[in-house]
Parts: sequence; structure tokens; C-alpha cells
Amino acid sequence: MGTVSVPNPSIAICVDDFGLHRGIDDAALQLAAMGRISAISCNVGAPQWRPAARRLRELPRDRVDVGLHLDFTECPVDPGARWPLNVLIARSGARRLDRTLIRREIQAQFDLFESALGRRPAHVDGHQHVHQFPIIRDELVSVLLERYPDRRPWLRSTRRPKGLGGFKPWLIERLGCAALADAARRHGFPQNAAFVGVYGFDADATQYLAHLGRWLGLAHHGDLLMCHPAASASAADPLLPARRTEFQVLSGPAFDDLLGLAGMHVAPLSRIIRSANPQAFGRASTAPGRLTP
Repeated sequence: MGTVSVPNPSIAICVDDFGLHRGIDDAALQLAAMGRISAISCNVGAPQWRPAARRLRELPRDRVDVGLHLDFTECPVDPGARWPLNVLIARSGARRLDRTLIRREIQAQFDLFESALGRRPAHVDGHQHVHQFPIIRDELVSVLLERYPDRRPWLRSTRRPKGLGGFKPWLIERLGCAALADAARRHGFPQNAAFVGVYGFDADATQYLAHLGRWLGLAHHGDLLMCHPAASASAADPLLPARRTEFQVLSGPAFDDLLGLAGMHVAPLSRIIRSANPQAFGRASTAPGRLTP
């Protein structure tokens, strides 16, 4: 993405799953008001999406990127476009997904996003990282080029930073990161430089704070940290204990201290990218890579 001179290195922090239930929505908006996050990714097929979207309209666009969390595993618009994650991985890897169905579902999710917010998404990523899977990524890029020929949203890269080990981050990256990065370069879609925030959703507050410290220690300017906080309960949410722990830590003073120790500021990735390359959201090809402050 080039080189940019900035007073301080900045990282984008994104809350996923907005719209799944009120606890997630409350957490995202509270953290945004505190300046602890800079992006929100929305599940537009989820039951809570419509009332949740009304609350998003009040967010300042220059402080928080609001994007589409493309979903084929939990709450797609068409129930026929829903698969268990393991089945979707197998079918997409074998190129056994119906392209017409996939494209129609992608279009429907963009339609719901735009009708609720009156604007295009600032970015696109995937619930359980489905946006980078074979066939889905091809249809996604095609739809984006058709719908937004004059302005490119940024696409989430799942590329691990140097020094980050672990099977789960490795596996997520292997499921399509390189192919999506190639398509992004060819068609001019900006991406984050590297990606952190992957763990087993099994940490208590002390452990999650330690994870954050390790991720921030590896992060560089232009990277993206994913999180899944919730401020209150939902009986149907299997990730609820992890979500509440994340919210407790991300909203607490210790996380602010971690940011200071890492020398990191939180900023929208759209702003970070635009400061590096003013044409990054236009038609010019923009290769993902490390931004150096």
C-alpha cells in the first residue's frame, strides 16, 4: 500500500457480528464512543439488523468504518444459501457451489446494507472468513466491480503478521488469503496489511488481555485487529462468555494502557489507507503490504 509518514502508527480494530443480537450492538457502539474500535462489520441477514442499523446512522463516518460481514453460515438472506462451516469449506474448495445462488445472495446482502444505511459499505469481510473462500471470493469481487466501479471498499486480509504462530491463524490464512490478495491487487481493492485477533474463544480476562498484548506487540501501522465483544446476554449465543470477556477487557483501562505501551493509535483503516495513497479507493491498483510510519 506504499509508505506514509504519520505522527504515530495506527491500527484498525473491528467488531464483527453487528446485528446478531442487542448485546453485540451495544458493545460495538459503546466501544466506538470510547474510541476503542474503528470499524464495525454487519450481519445484514440477522434478525436484529433493522433496529441495529438505525443506531449506526449516528456514528461519525470519519471515525468508524461500517461494512458488510458477508454471511453464508449463520444468517444469510436465503436459507438455501446457508451451510455449516465445514461443509462450506469442502464444497467451495471442490468448486461445488452454485455460482448463481452465491452471486444472488451476495447481491441481496449488499441490497439490505444499502437500503438500511443509505450508503455503500466502507469495507467487506466474511462471517467465519467466508469472503475469501473459492467461488465466493470470485463472485464477491465481480459484484463489487459491478456495483461500485468508481470507489473501492477495503477487503479484509487474513494474512498473519510475521512472528504469529498457532494452527488456527495459519488455517484461516490458508483458506484463501493469497488468492483474495491477488484479486485485490489486480482490481484495485485496498486491504489491511496484516490480521490479528484469532484465538479459541476460551480465554478469561487475564488471558485475553495477554493475547491483546501479544497481538499489539506484533502489529504494525495498517494492520487490523478483529474482536467479538458483547455487553449483555443472549441465550442463543454460544460465544457469549468470550464476548463478555472481550467487552470487559476492551472497555477497561488496561487495554488503553496496552495501546500506549505498543505506541499504537486506533484509526479507521479507510483513513490509514487514504493517507498512504489518496487513490486507494479509486480505480488504481493497490497492492496490500506493510505501511511504515
